[in-house]
Formats: sequence, C-alpha cells, structure tokens
Amino acid sequence: MSLALAPVDERVDMEANLPCRKFDPDLWFADAPAELELAKSLCGDCPLRVECLAGAVERAEPWGVWGGEIFERGAVVPRKRPRGRPRKEDVARDAALRVEVEARMAANGLAESRNAVRLAA
Repeated sequence: MSLALAPVDERVDMEANLPCRKFDPDLWFADAPAELELAKSLCGDCPLRVECLAGAVERAEPWGVWGGEIFERGAVVPRKRPRGRPRKEDVARDAALRVEVEARMAANGLAESRNAVRLAA
C-alpha cells in the first residue's frame, strides 16, 4: 500500500493541526528562498508530513514545499538558490545538504522510492 493512499488518522483535526491550513498557502509556493525555508520549518510538526511527502514524490510535484521538502522541477532540492551564479561555498553546502535530504527521505521510508525521486544536483 502506498503511503500517499494510506487512510488519514481520524483523530487529526485537519483545520487546526495542519500548518498549510493555518498560514497563507502561497508561502509553500514562494519564490524567495527564505520563505520556502520558513514553510519547511512549519512542516516539521505536521501530523501528515510523511503522507504529504510520499504523495508529492508519487506525483513528482513540479514545485513547492511538500512534507517539509522543497520540490523544484519535479526533484527534491536541499534548498532553493537565489537567482544568479552560485558561489563556491554554496555549491559545497548544497552537496552536504543533498546528503542530509537523502537521509531524511530514507528515515521517512522513502528510500525505496529513490528511482521515483530525483535529487537535483
């Protein structure tokens, strides 16, 4: 059974406990990297975080924050870079963050979906 299709826990009060319902939904689809990082942090305590992430992986979401991860062009990215050429230290930090994202995906049971999830370089 797919995590995205798993039944929702009846005890979860959808309107009260989901950060994407309490805050402006545009925050999860913002252009500014700082706003996307804020959305990621708000997802941290969400009771449906794993299901949300699994569903986004299955659908290959083209953009936005889903389950505490940033999707860009259907790939999970460690962070959204601002426009322009990245600095050398940013490239090194992105490599370290990519390892962290892979670890979080594995911790959420999405390691077997590695072929379905493309981590952006």
